[in-house]
Amino acid sequence: MIIDTHMHLYDKKFDEIREDVIKESIEAGITKMIACGCDYETSLKCIELAEKHDFIYAAVGIHPSEAHKIDYEDLSWIYELAKHEKVVAIGEIGLDYYWDKTYIDIQKKLFIKQIKIAKELNLPIIVHSRDSINDTYSILKDNRVNGVLHCFSGSLEMAREFVKLGYYLGVGGVLTFNNSKEIKKVVSEISLDKLLTETDAPYLAPVPFRGTINKPAYIPYIINKIAEIKNIDIEYTENKLYQNAHDLFKLN
Repeated sequence: MIIDTHMHLYDKKFDEIREDVIKESIEAGITKMIACGCDYETSLKCIELAEKHDFIYAAVGIHPSEAHKIDYEDLSWIYELAKHEKVVAIGEIGLDYYWDKTYIDIQKKLFIKQIKIAKELNLPIIVHSRDSINDTYSILKDNRVNGVLHCFSGSLEMAREFVKLGYYLGVGGVLTFNNSKEIKKVVSEISLDKLLTETDAPYLAPVPFRGTINKPAYIPYIINKIAEIKNIDIEYTENKLYQNAHDLFKLN
């Protein structure tokens, strides 16, 4: 029983191969997936995928890189989409200072507004944080809600602080990279109870597929690496990660 808690199968990279990728995922033992939106249009596409496939769920929200492109005063559409029975989270939301630091204040306001929506709707959040770990932590500390730090890339010290707040840490293909020392340290030291597996497909494919289009079918490579680092049984690891996702996202 394997879950990909974060993917973007609506991406154009999958347009010619989407159904084949879904079939391949099922054959690889992936039983559930969560498609994560980045704006209104992609959130709709997530819901469309979820409506078409019983084992796919949706998350809706605005990615921080889109913050300056929308009217962040009117987020009524998030409320409406989040009422759909297949929507299990608000996301991906958060802060991203990697590409552009011009709109930091807007990103923060939008992040907080979406956290409040999640609290009102009793939904967890899926958090994107890139080159913004301290601000992300400050906002989450002041605005408590359940959730996951997607594709966690912070230090072990920060990982421990987020776990203290109750957050899960999303672990993806980067864990399998030869130069990924910090996330290996995090996975080694943080309890399996607080980890989730994800692909972020089509991005960040694990070894031996690094540099190609990532797919949910590659989740077993991440699970195997987690089990190897922690020196625990693969089946136990798989089952625990599956339960973690069910606990957070209340999947049926």
